[in-house]
Formats: sequence, structure tokens, C-alpha cells
Amino acid sequence: MSDDKADLIATFFKEETLTKGTLIINEGKTSKKSFFLESGIVRCYIIDLEGNEITTRFFSAPDFLNDFLSFFEQQPSEENYELLTDAKLHSISFTDVQYCFHNIPEFREWGRMMLTLNHVFLKKRMIALHKETAQERYSNLIKTHPEIVQQVPLHMIASYLGVTKYSLSRIRKEIK
Repeated sequence: MSDDKADLIATFFKEETLTKGTLIINEGKTSKKSFFLESGIVRCYIIDLEGNEITTRFFSAPDFLNDFLSFFEQQPSEENYELLTDAKLHSISFTDVQYCFHNIPEFREWGRMMLTLNHVFLKKRMIALHKETAQERYSNLIKTHPEIVQQVPLHMIASYLGVTKYSLSRIRKEIK
């Protein structure tokens, strides 16, 4: 993409500095923004039938994030997106995303790539939950996102891996 097109697209993003604990997408509310995470860590979670928070995904800077289903279908989200650290984000509205998709071919291609990468991530995660041990999933998280292992509370990581915090403690001891 040319610098001119990148500069044009950047004009649609608004900078936001938010504090730890802020919910940027709320369950039951329609997502109206898509985000570029310049700094910080975001956790996605659901509340299960027993009222427990189950972590479904982490994002760490630099990364793009949104609730694809809520944002593109403009329907209420089934997840919460919480800042686990103070963060600097750049947001773009649904209306502006639609404008860019219809008027800037480079944005359309970038958007297609982002949707594809998200689909691949989710597919790999789904398969890993069934074909890898918890120790393998934890080891992969350490390799791919050490910042999450270093900065996120262990009970959230355990939830993400599909294990109890006690099992994660045992796995961590085995790895050391």
C-alpha cells in the first residue's frame, strides 16, 4: 500500500488512551468500533452457565482486534473485551470501516487479510484444544506471546488453556 493510502486510512482512526480494567466491548452490546492496539494487553472472556469467567482470547500489542461477529453483523456481543493493562488504542467506527471498504481498494484487501488471519487463528485454537495437551498449549503460548505469560494473572491463563489454576501450577513446575 502506498504511503498516501496509508495516511488516508490513518485519518479514520481516533487515538484513545484507556486504563486497566476498562471494557472496550461489552457482552449484550453491539460493537461499534474496531481497534488497533498500540500498547497493552486485552482479554476476551465469556460468563459460563455457572457464572465463571472463561477467557477465550488474548490480544497484545501491536495487534488489530474487534468482535468480528458483533461488529460486522451489528448484533450484540457475546463476549467482554477487557484491558488487562493501561493501553493506547486507535479506533475506527463501523461507519468509517464501511466507507473505507467501499472506497479504498487497499483497505478492502487489508480487511480481507485480517478476516482470514482471524479465521486461521480461531481454527488453530479450536484444533489445539482437542489435539494438544495443556502443557503443549502452555509451551506454545510462552513461545508466541511471552508478554502474556509475564503480565497476565495465572487464573486467566489457566482458563484460556482450559485447565484449572492448580493444573497450570503443576505444568509450570514440570516445564521448569
